Amino acid sequence: MSENIFIDEAIITVTAGKGGDGVVSFRREKYVPKGGPDGGDGGDGGNVIIVSSMERNTLTDFRYKKKFRAENGKNGQGKKMHGKNGENLIIKVPVGTLVYDYETNELIADLKYPNQYVVVARGGKGGRGNIHFVNSKVQAPTIAEKGVEGETRVLKLELKVLADVGIIGFPNVGKSTLISIISNAKPKIANYHFTTLIPNLGVVNMGDGNTFVVADIPGLVPGAHNGTGLGDKFLKHVERCYCLVHVLDISESEGRSAKDDYYVIREELEKFSPDLAEKKEIVVGNKADLLSEEELNKKIEKLEKELNKKIIPISAATKKNIDILLNEIWENIRDMRIDRQKEILESLKNAPEKLKLKISPVDFEVPKKVNFEIIKWDDGVYEVTGKDVELLLKKYPIDQKDARIKILEILEKSGLEKTLRNLGVKEGDTVYLGNFAFEYME
Repeated sequence: MSENIFIDEAIITVTAGKGGDGVVSFRREKYVPKGGPDGGDGGDGGNVIIVSSMERNTLTDFRYKKKFRAENGKNGQGKKMHGKNGENLIIKVPVGTLVYDYETNELIADLKYPNQYVVVARGGKGGRGNIHFVNSKVQAPTIAEKGVEGETRVLKLELKVLADVGIIGFPNVGKSTLISIISNAKPKIANYHFTTLIPNLGVVNMGDGNTFVVADIPGLVPGAHNGTGLGDKFLKHVERCYCLVHVLDISESEGRSAKDDYYVIREELEKFSPDLAEKKEIVVGNKADLLSEEELNKKIEKLEKELNKKIIPISAATKKNIDILLNEIWENIRDMRIDRQKEILESLKNAPEKLKLKISPVDFEVPKKVNFEIIKWDDGVYEVTGKDVELLLKKYPIDQKDARIKILEILEKSGLEKTLRNLGVKEGDTVYLGNFAFEYME
């Protein structure tokens, strides 16, 4: 069985927009043959923002799309016109999503409530146009900055469903049938193990405006906490539940002991998460319709003694005692559920209709003096390289004349010529800077 049939985790790559380039432009006015510079700045790149939304309840969409890119900023234009900023990219995820940095496993955000947001990648700053480079020496600069690249990050999204009640138990004990009759969920139901490949979520209406969310957690088998079957992934979904409904096959129709099933599942819970194992638990004996009343009473009495637990006999197929079960669940979770609903309503009430964010774009300053190294590739062939040199080339387009002059001025102040001479450079030798070749002259 393929492990990517369901998704409760997703790995995605997000890239913010690049800043637009500044532009070299000069005024062209009637009777002014040589107008001054008027090149505008590039727009900032768009940011990538993750928002928790009630519109989503699974991470399945990220199975098909794994790369997300915000819009680049537009280049500047003449007449001092600023390029348009790139649009932010909003990625909607279900409430309850944890956002991790995939490389470091650092938790970036825990989106517990609707409309929470986190900026996961900042856009790059737009480059300055040539209007910014006028000085007493240079009245008509042919230089403009490049826009800065936006951030790229690999993220891990992990969904812990914010269900109030988790239904647990061995495969094929009737969990899917139970959730289908108590809620609005429409799970796939068939008589074989692992019919359910994703957690089924349903809303149960108790009347008087009271509701709760129930999740059917499939795939629990021995060894689930270590990854056997599907259980270790699905167990994550119930970590935030208020209450667990443990479904047993009281008829033992598949030849397994209900008592043994109970302890196997309990062991898996305790090994996976002691906190999970401490949650309130309601034990039900399903498939009561397969037994006579006398057989059922005997089995219930015996199992209650063996487990030292109250057992509610039910039949999901015939709806026997379903009202008793629902009332028991509601009694266990009512106070916590009402408090939770108040929190959600308060969160929605205070959430802005539209995100108004002030996010500083990614930018960097080129130092007045830089570190560099020189590689001698052949007789008379050298290359100037290094991290600071890469920054220079990212900031200034070397194909622009005044940009080349600025780059060389910075390198000269940092000792380039002296270093080249020490390496034995001669007049007429070739010195590469990025993809540009200079002829060395004394």
